[in-house]
Amino acid sequence: MIVIMKTDATPSQLTNVVALIEQMGGQAHLSRGEERTLIGIIGNGRPFDPDRIEQMDGVEKTMPVLRPFKRASREFHPQDTLVTVGDVVVGGSQITLIAGPCAVESRDQLIEIASAVKERGAQMLRGGAFKPRTSPYSFQGLGEEGLRILAEARDVTGLPIVTEVIQPELVPLVTSYADVVQIGARNMQNFALLHAVGQAQCPVLLKRGMMSTVEELLMAAEYILSHGNTRVILCERGIRTFETYTRNTLDISAVPLLKQLTHLPVIVDPSHGTGKWELVAPVSRAAVAAGADGLIVEVHTHPDQALSDGSQSLKPETFADLVASLRKVAVAVGRTA
Repeated sequence: MIVIMKTDATPSQLTNVVALIEQMGGQAHLSRGEERTLIGIIGNGRPFDPDRIEQMDGVEKTMPVLRPFKRASREFHPQDTLVTVGDVVVGGSQITLIAGPCAVESRDQLIEIASAVKERGAQMLRGGAFKPRTSPYSFQGLGEEGLRILAEARDVTGLPIVTEVIQPELVPLVTSYADVVQIGARNMQNFALLHAVGQAQCPVLLKRGMMSTVEELLMAAEYILSHGNTRVILCERGIRTFETYTRNTLDISAVPLLKQLTHLPVIVDPSHGTGKWELVAPVSRAAVAAGADGLIVEVHTHPDQALSDGSQSLKPETFADLVASLRKVAVAVGRTA
């Protein structure tokens, strides 16, 4: 349920409504707009009496929330949420560009790539220290050594770092190094992990599962939001379909749909979405045109030697061309890049 306060509601009237909601066993979620305040009610399974709330001073009316995702819904929070990471704002007028290798392979490799993407327009650095792979025989990442290398790359370039966490017990370790923790597609419905990053109150980049619906993605976000952690960035990274010419099928329509359904920022991963570096640039431009707030792109100085996902990684010079083309698209849709 949503409580819509009158435009002239006083702070004491607002406090009284919140107190009543809590007395009835609910949690109050405030969303302050330019003209009025909305109060979203998260229940405990028991129905709330809307008449009792509407009789209170300062209340204009109540409205039911029909969607299963409450805190992620635009009904609860009409204004766009901005996630601030250092000097970077995700969800604002500027398109956020996150770039780097799929996996941290060595210190020299990461410092070289981090410097290259920083020079060419990236605002954050991605790189996997822990790599969940389909095959147990594939490179699994450097673990804490990889985290230390990522932190050094941040010191060298000034770029905030985004890296994946794969187990709840690793959350304290990863958050001690990372600026943004990523929940990968395979872990989107790892509910223990979602609870852990929610409790950690850290910025979270949540990727859509490869066989998950938009609603399932938003319900996964709800787990994180339920702990009061509003710093959640959604990522469309392609879903598995019958098509075999691309690694996944990137759901471009999910971008404007998510922007309609939720206040959370939405970015796109064109590298995993296509699996082919030649397709990354056109799909990236399409994502920005569709309303994406940012991109997370794999870049490697020597893709043919990469230990993970070399075939979908751009070289730095190709990444530079992509950034230049994105600026034109961004301007056309009222954004900057």
